Amino acid sequence: MMSTEKKTDEKSDEERDGKRVDVPTAMRQASAQLTELLQCEPGSVSAVKATEDGWSADVEVVELERVPDTMSVMASYRVELDPRGTLLSYERLRRYARGQIDRR
Repeated sequence: MMSTEKKTDEKSDEERDGKRVDVPTAMRQASAQLTELLQCEPGSVSAVKATEDGWSADVEVVELERVPDTMSVMASYRVELDPRGTLLSYERLRRYARGQIDRR
């Protein structure tokens, strides 16, 4: 069994060896790979964070184009990437009209 210290040291070595892509690359790859799978227009990456297993990103895509543009249907997807930026999984979190504002 590996200690937490060992995992942290290995992760640092992985990052130094260039095996983990940087944040901008993770953002681009999350958006591009999801867009390719869904065949939808990319919107934006609204969140990205490093995880123990790679990267997690929230990607916004246009699912249905509508006129006016503010009525287009958008969707937010959670995308999981490995340390090198390869897509491992995705799930749709929500759908909404482009002009919709979150209320808190």
